[in-house]
Amino acid sequence: MDHTEVLKPQTLEELIRILHQIFSSDKVNIEEVQNIVESYESNPLEWMKYAKFDPYRYTRNLVDEGNGKFNLMILCWGEGHGSSIHDHTNSHCFLKILQGNLKETQYEWPQKKSNGAMIKTSEGVLKLNQCAYINDSIGLHRVENPSHTEPAVSLHLYSPPFDHCQTFDQRTGHKNTVKMTFWSKYGEHASVVSVNVGMWSMGGRGNG
Repeated sequence: MDHTEVLKPQTLEELIRILHQIFSSDKVNIEEVQNIVESYESNPLEWMKYAKFDPYRYTRNLVDEGNGKFNLMILCWGEGHGSSIHDHTNSHCFLKILQGNLKETQYEWPQKKSNGAMIKTSEGVLKLNQCAYINDSIGLHRVENPSHTEPAVSLHLYSPPFDHCQTFDQRTGHKNTVKMTFWSKYGEHASVVSVNVGMWSMGGRGNG
């Protein structure tokens, strides 16, 4: 679907409606999606019902399933919480800051015959309403809340949806496949939530 102008959603509900329209096409303009997600101005009154925190790890909270074309979710990061280095299972990943700041560190894919430390390619801090994009052709990344006094909240869009990803050991490049789980769905605590393998806080590692 081609669009001649960037639509500016006034509410989270309108953003979701626009995303459904865009992803109804088999061909999606990455720049357009990133611009639209970024143009939504965070309003805690709209997303607070999805923001579920855990004192020990960051949480993944499903907002919308996108008719099977994408998953939209809100991730809540307590002070010092973060993910492991991870891939995105050949999906598009859009990450927008709704509250606080998040540090993103990108890495090269580890070499098959190498057992050395992974190579960092970039590092930066995402601030309120900024939207970043990554996919597996760009590389791997780790996301973390650098603050030890303030929580952070982010909006994530994954297309197509996935329920497994690979995490990587920064020191060796060794990988593990982990299952992705939701802490809540549509604002309600998930009926069955398994432990998210490898999640970390205050300096530990986890899946993203």
